[in-house]
Amino acid sequence: MKTIIFIGTNKSGSSREAVKAAEQLGYFTVVFTNNEKQLHQRKEYIDVHEMILVDTTKLSEMKAEIKKLRSRGMDIKTIVSFIDSYVHIASILCEEFCQSYISSNAISKMENKEETRVFLKNQPYTPKFAIIKPDELISFEKVSKKLNFPVMVKSPKSTGSKDALFAEDKEQLDKHTLRLREKNPDEAIIIEEYFDGDQYLVEALVYNNKILIAGILEQEITRGKRFIITGYGVMVNVPREIITGIERILHSVVSQFGIKNGPLHLEIRRNNKKDWKLIEINPRISGGAMNKMLQAAFGYNLVEGTLKLCLGEKPTLIPTCRNYVFTQYIVLSKSGILEKVTGKGRASKSPGVVEAYVKPRKGAKLTPPLSMGHRYAYVIAAGSSMEEAKKLAKNAANEIEFHLEAE
Repeated sequence: MKTIIFIGTNKSGSSREAVKAAEQLGYFTVVFTNNEKQLHQRKEYIDVHEMILVDTTKLSEMKAEIKKLRSRGMDIKTIVSFIDSYVHIASILCEEFCQSYISSNAISKMENKEETRVFLKNQPYTPKFAIIKPDELISFEKVSKKLNFPVMVKSPKSTGSKDALFAEDKEQLDKHTLRLREKNPDEAIIIEEYFDGDQYLVEALVYNNKILIAGILEQEITRGKRFIITGYGVMVNVPREIITGIERILHSVVSQFGIKNGPLHLEIRRNNKKDWKLIEINPRISGGAMNKMLQAAFGYNLVEGTLKLCLGEKPTLIPTCRNYVFTQYIVLSKSGILEKVTGKGRASKSPGVVEAYVKPRKGAKLTPPLSMGHRYAYVIAAGSSMEEAKKLAKNAANEIEFHLEAE
């Protein structure tokens, strides 16, 4: 039985769509999860043929489960993850138990922001930065020699804006560094320059050293306690100066890391309409609605292409349409317990809407965003121009209302 093992999956988004794509490609799907709640909701995962509760942080336990599956006659073709924290672990297991087509060394470097910054420190697109080691005193003098305020303060393993903090002055810098050190005493702290400008997300696959760009998206950022991306516009006709700047960085990153095969996405900011700076790299497709956005814009399925890549097959990203697509995420300004959500039906039936999705259920505790995981709904809309797609998505999103009870 041809089998694909997934390390973790979310209920929705790219990781779940990857499981569905594997089923549609004719594979038996197995999900390793450490989330008991998913086992209780087993009926909601009909595309998962077998779900196994295991400690997904322990290689030894997962290896034992893989051997059991093999002993039952399963022909494991690849082991993958579309979840931030498990991409590298999945690649290690794949190298041991399957024919691996993706480099785990490159994944390991890309997953760690400290290693990435040091590895690319001589590249013109790398922001100025300083690294404070775990056993090192936090010296304002060391930072001020390299950087001017404002700055960003980050944990090397930060994902989804969780531990990425903005500091306008020394007082905020002291507060943020102390907070990160208390939270992760054995980790370094990265302090890097902050600059304004338009921010772009680039989704790509590398196959036999050839780069296939799946999409370039302009991002809208909402700034509260964190920088949260609340809007994505899939660019259909990318201006030449933008694609030139993005391709230069993308080709350099792939060359520097020696990526022969693999998925990745970059976040890049354009400062003063001329300087391009690399915000971060991740060795996977973005989560959330990314796969559906690209499918609505171009007709292809990026998670399916990623799976083919992991199986040693040539991915195909041939557009069957070219639609202007905008996705509006919804975040909240206050905390509370979710009583009900209204307006989703109206949003779904609004002009141009491809999908309206609401994540939390009644009784969930909701808060203003401290990470990307605190985006509670989204609306994807298509239009005859980017301006129209954006307007349609925002109008439909305004129909959705979260009714909260005080905690």
